[in-house]
Amino acid sequence: MDTHDFSLPPDALLLAPMEDVTDSPFRQICKRKGADMVYTEFISSEAIIRDSDIAQHKMSFEEEERPFGIQIFGGREEAMEGATKVAVANNPDLIDINFGCPVYKIVKKGAGAGCLKDLEMMERMAGTVVDAAGDLPVTVKTRLGWDDSTIRIREVGLMLQSVGVKALTVHARTRCQKYKGDARWEYLKHLKETPGLSIPIIGNGDADSPRMVKKMLDETGVDGVMIGRGAIGNPWIFEQSKHYLATGELLPAPTIDQRLALCAEQLRLSVAHHGERYGVIIMKKHYGQYLKGIRNAKRLRAAIMQEKEMQPVLELLLNFKEEELYAVA
Repeated sequence: MDTHDFSLPPDALLLAPMEDVTDSPFRQICKRKGADMVYTEFISSEAIIRDSDIAQHKMSFEEEERPFGIQIFGGREEAMEGATKVAVANNPDLIDINFGCPVYKIVKKGAGAGCLKDLEMMERMAGTVVDAAGDLPVTVKTRLGWDDSTIRIREVGLMLQSVGVKALTVHARTRCQKYKGDARWEYLKHLKETPGLSIPIIGNGDADSPRMVKKMLDETGVDGVMIGRGAIGNPWIFEQSKHYLATGELLPAPTIDQRLALCAEQLRLSVAHHGERYGVIIMKKHYGQYLKGIRNAKRLRAAIMQEKEMQPVLELLLNFKEEELYAVA
């Protein structure tokens, strides 16, 4: 990616930043399976400027992940400015601002979706990050509004474009909806049709299968689709969606052996990246989805959860047979 600009391939598929999910190992797996762009989980600007070891670790990545973005959030302009400069020094392809996280502990500090209650502050914050990023592109991820009475997403798009933001991702729910109810894609269509708005618009929300990815692209005209929960335990969604968009045909679902082998590969990457203890722990968030629908998977998962080292987990995964039962102490 040219550091002076931002571009996406046609019908781009992006992996959404998800806390405690989109670490480097998972991003590598999703890139291998066709994701066009990946991001860190969101990182606190306050933690970055304190030189927190955790924040530094979250910003680390492998070259194969490019194009790669570091996503930051915060409620103070000074902290966001400092954090941007530190993030830029880590040499990502872009900086992404989280103006969408609905979690109370984040929004009460005016960060994440809290910015949707104060668009002037959002404008200042975005401009501060753009200035601090220099030549590196800055993008934004946000929601439709705080609640139904504050949906001003077309105004937000034009405002962010005016301060130099290069692309906008919109989760098509309000903060008050959190993750409930249907995503309201009609607002993505309205946003794309906004006169004077020329930056790429990326849609997010309920695009959890190849058919839904195509439906979002067809119905809204967005430039790309960001996939979040639909990719957990199912990184194949990227290559499946690309094949479906190109041919109209659905690829066969991965076999049980393929699912277990990819899960094992992610575990190996996790241990290499995080160290054995934490690498084994963090993978526990992924097993449920990788094993979903497999007969006797509940017993397998229970056996895996007891293990604290990688090798016994690998043996359980790679030697699994659906008809076998697992004794759990």
